[in-house]
Amino acid sequence: MARSMRTRDRQRDAMKAIAGRICFLFLGVWLFISFMYCRSNWLTERYGPKLYSKHDEELIIRDFFQDKRGGYFVDVGAGHYRVNSNTYYLEKERGWQGLAVDANCAYGKDYPAFRADTQFFCFFVGAKSDQWVDFYVQPWNKRLSTGDPGLAKSQGYYRKTKVQSITLNDLLSRVGVVRFDFLSIDIELSEPAALSGLDIEKYQPALVCIEAHSEVREEILRYFSRFDYLRVRIYDHLDPLNLYFTPKR
Repeated sequence: MARSMRTRDRQRDAMKAIAGRICFLFLGVWLFISFMYCRSNWLTERYGPKLYSKHDEELIIRDFFQDKRGGYFVDVGAGHYRVNSNTYYLEKERGWQGLAVDANCAYGKDYPAFRADTQFFCFFVGAKSDQWVDFYVQPWNKRLSTGDPGLAKSQGYYRKTKVQSITLNDLLSRVGVVRFDFLSIDIELSEPAALSGLDIEKYQPALVCIEAHSEVREEILRYFSRFDYLRVRIYDHLDPLNLYFTPKR
């Protein structure tokens, strides 16, 4: 009987210890999540909630430029004139002007009416100009349309079309842009090709926001390192998809 009671006591103590560890683990997770939320919320506290961008890109851009007025942007893979836009706020609230480029020409129809200070161009931005390239349109989410056939197949059904290519150098020259402040690139694994057609030493944008999936991340990092751009790490935890770079001063 005494042995049985001691066994039950040990089992009860063991269960209490396990319960204590589980509670401690959940408390640690809760504290971590709370800490990360507070960290990610500092831009919201400063500027209010984001209005148009998919994640906190809009707030990051505002913070970097300190709500500067009258800048110039180049938005590659711009998409819809307003929804998930990194530049709509800049134009509408801060008086910026710029270029919007997307290989999905359907996006362009609304820009004249709603983005009077943005010139829209339908091109596939790449390493060479004046080529007709395959472009794979995702009908259920056009933001995921891509020039990469492997990515298109992995996403399921798509519609293949042909789009004319252009380099950023040629587009900027055609429009007469000499310098610009902000570059946004989101073109589903074609970011390195777009960068290869840009003389970044000539234009020196003060901030670059670029989507960096794992397949192209290292290539993007090497590019900016080669041209003496620094990664703006203060924003890393605020944006799960993009990297931000600024020139060394």
